[in-house]
Amino acid sequence: MTITLANVGIAVRDIEAAVSFFTDLGLELVGRDTISGAWADTAVGLDGNHARIAVLRTPGSDGEIELFEYLHPDAIETEPTQPNEIGMHRVAFSVDDIDSALEIAARHDCHPLRGVATYEDLYKVTYLRGPSGIIVMLAQKL
Repeated sequence: MTITLANVGIAVRDIEAAVSFFTDLGLELVGRDTISGAWADTAVGLDGNHARIAVLRTPGSDGEIELFEYLHPDAIETEPTQPNEIGMHRVAFSVDDIDSALEIAARHDCHPLRGVATYEDLYKVTYLRGPSGIIVMLAQKL
């Protein structure tokens, strides 16, 4: 059996705000769609599943994220995920200029949770709270 990672799915409150944030960071919009119907109900496990989706890719790679804005059933608001909670909680990107990436994030009112750290003179790393409370890790190799 062969296995490859297709994408990481993230439910968002406002798909336009999330697409704007990620494309400003440098991801490429691959496509958009609205999904619904029996196939979507079965695949996702929600009756009446209806969502707007957008797929974004990091340039020059196969790494994709798929954003979902649920139209039905209503999206469930929860407290923002904390970095130490069990389960999937962040998406990470390597960047060549973390300061520029943080300037772009700030234009979307997204700021580091605490600051930028240096890991063993190898990486500058930060976690920030992105759109819809998504934790985004940025890392710049030194």
